[in-house]
Amino acid sequence: MPYALRAADGTIKALFQSAEGEAQEYLPQGSPEVQAFLGLAADTAALGDLDQDLIRVLEDLIDVLIHKNLLRITDLPPEAQSKLLTRKRVRNQLYPPSMVLGPDDGVL
Repeated sequence: MPYALRAADGTIKALFQSAEGEAQEYLPQGSPEVQAFLGLAADTAALGDLDQDLIRVLEDLIDVLIHKNLLRITDLPPEAQSKLLTRKRVRNQLYPPSMVLGPDDGVL
């Protein structure tokens, strides 16, 4: 899915689960055209932004739990440890801590 049926002007007129009739053109589910036709383009982008924000919150929460000795990084599965440490390293390279927090910003 989906196979597109296009109007004369080239816009998507309908989508089908399988190729049928004039709908022979396969488009990937995540293509911008399919997303726009389904009305998901703006919603998907907004959700992606929210996901990025939530990931940052979860990273910070894990850091706080570790700092307060409520969690050890070794309590997490090795794959999670690796992903967290890699993400932290990359984030610190892109955004050094001095760039993120100003002198008046507090720490939880």
